[in-house]
Amino acid sequence: MTNRGNVGILGCGSAKPANGHMQASQLLTLCDKQFLIDCGEGVQTTLAHNGWRVARLDNIFISHLHGDHCFGLLGLLSTWGMLGRTRSISVFAQPDLEKLLRPLLNYFCSDMPYEVHFEHINPNHHEVVYSDRTLTVESLPLKHKVPCCGFLFREKQRLPHILPEAIERYGISIADIAKIKNGCDYTTSSGEVIPNAALTRPANKPVSYAYCSDTAYSEKIIPWIDGIDLLYHEATYLNENIDRAKRNMHSTAAQAATIAKMANVKQLIIGHYSSNIKDENQLLAEAQQVFPNTLLAREGQRYAF
Repeated sequence: MTNRGNVGILGCGSAKPANGHMQASQLLTLCDKQFLIDCGEGVQTTLAHNGWRVARLDNIFISHLHGDHCFGLLGLLSTWGMLGRTRSISVFAQPDLEKLLRPLLNYFCSDMPYEVHFEHINPNHHEVVYSDRTLTVESLPLKHKVPCCGFLFREKQRLPHILPEAIERYGISIADIAKIKNGCDYTTSSGEVIPNAALTRPANKPVSYAYCSDTAYSEKIIPWIDGIDLLYHEATYLNENIDRAKRNMHSTAAQAATIAKMANVKQLIIGHYSSNIKDENQLLAEAQQVFPNTLLAREGQRYAF
């Protein structure tokens, strides 16, 4: 099966910029659409440095209102205005973000040629916050010092594929192809009924990606992310600093890997490294002891699923 989605890392550091890392942000591509997830400082720099275009980006998701996850948003929106963007953008976040950002937009970007729509979400509820013809986005309540949620992006099940040899054999018309893809049997000109199962093959299984932003260890999310293709889970600390992790309501690499293992995910990416971690390979080794199929987030890299 070919990969149908990918996530590009724009920033994988934590609150204090250090060790060459930008603050949290990701660019997700799924179903021929782009989504920005969190928007820390440095987003524009990483986009430009890697030559990543965002022509299909119409939706931004903000996990929580700590600065390292949203301080880059005003600058990005302003730059798009200067570049002449005319297509509106939707920002999904808790209501306080609009209260904070709208006055700044009115002051600094009063002549912006496009609309910014704020879509209010409740970070304490697990619910579908976005849906279109091809995918859904669910909020995943997390356990942090301030209201915080992750996001689960899930492709919708596609219609089955009709077999080319069936079209040729029975002379099926375009109108009938549509009916067959929606589950109908086919009746030939001689009156023979051909069952749908003999005419089609199932579409590929939908792909899925979950972004678990800042959070203390919480098994509550496991049923929501069970069996997904790719999980990003913060891993700010090593297990030797588990007390600090609990105090700051973050996770260790081993804890992130435990969540991935319990949820039967296919692959795990860890990030949000503490500035005190000088070698992220320590985090990787700790996580891989629990969940071998773990990767480190790196700015400028894309991870396919």
